[in-house]
Amino acid sequence: MSVEDKHKPQRNDRATIRTVAAHAGVSVAAVSKVMRNAYGVSEALRAKVTEAIGELGYRPSRAARGLRGQSFTIGVLLIDIRNPFLPDVIAGVNGVLAPSHYQAMIGVSDARVQLETSLIESMIDYKMDGLILVAPRLPSEILAKFAVQVPIVTVGYHDASATAFDTINADDQRGAEIAVEALFACGYRDIGMLSLGEREGHAVSVVRQREIGFRRAMQRGGLGSPAPIVKIPMASPKREDVMRKFLSRKDRPRAVFCWSDLDAITLLSLAMEMGVRVPEDLAVIGYDNSTTAALGLVNLASIDQSGRELGQVATRALISRIEGRTAAEHILQIPSLVSRNSLIGSEDKKQR
Repeated sequence: MSVEDKHKPQRNDRATIRTVAAHAGVSVAAVSKVMRNAYGVSEALRAKVTEAIGELGYRPSRAARGLRGQSFTIGVLLIDIRNPFLPDVIAGVNGVLAPSHYQAMIGVSDARVQLETSLIESMIDYKMDGLILVAPRLPSEILAKFAVQVPIVTVGYHDASATAFDTINADDQRGAEIAVEALFACGYRDIGMLSLGEREGHAVSVVRQREIGFRRAMQRGGLGSPAPIVKIPMASPKREDVMRKFLSRKDRPRAVFCWSDLDAITLLSLAMEMGVRVPEDLAVIGYDNSTTAALGLVNLASIDQSGRELGQVATRALISRIEGRTAAEHILQIPSLVSRNSLIGSEDKKQR
């Protein structure tokens, strides 16, 4: 048996960091540096260790890593997986993690505080190195207590006063203003908003931030005192019932801004079912610029907050937290409008 064969684990043996080091002809510390993507590792050393890992089929024990203080696992908590905006955020997270040695583990809640708390506690118990919370419902003081135990970055949570955790957001107030300004520019003056019911959002949520921006833009344009906001419940079929009532109103606004593509797309479907023409009878702007909004049969104008970029920025922020940064970061990205046929139809485009 050759020296090289001695270092290869037998069929039923699991490769360890020591066998990888021996196979590559380097120290255990060198392998550890490569695994951690540490600064100063040469390409030659990285290539040698990576080749050994591939040949031996080495998979580090996450349990052992956790006992040593780092598991190289990041928890991502999602509240409402139905939202078509979320896949872009996850793609952004995975895009940043791909060249690193971190992996994401996703937990899904359903907007219940008790379940959300339980999932965060489980992620901490599993020794995850940090958490990305997308649109959490918990109060800031509760998140701050968790942030003492594990680095936390939130997305879709507007608390710029937080010191224990970071917030990464699109400027949701400005996004709503952009939507109203676009409707003004198209000549609409009778404008409403579809938002979530009072129990479905809190002061720092994207829902309430978009309402603030909507009201401000309407008042600035000399309209809406108070601005017409229709609140819709979270659960079906009440959700669709409220939308049908809105569409059948004799005093229905000529244009509507929806807090999310999630409901804007449903509104378009119901409008077609009820014979309400879009945009001839009702112009619609959504929020998120989801992939579904861009489909030819949907063609929904929408505010683009670049979910992929939010996921990327949040992940980079979390990694820097894990690596020792303590000062809080509160990042706001500026959204933009993607205009499609629900705002200006093909015939309207020809006339303009």
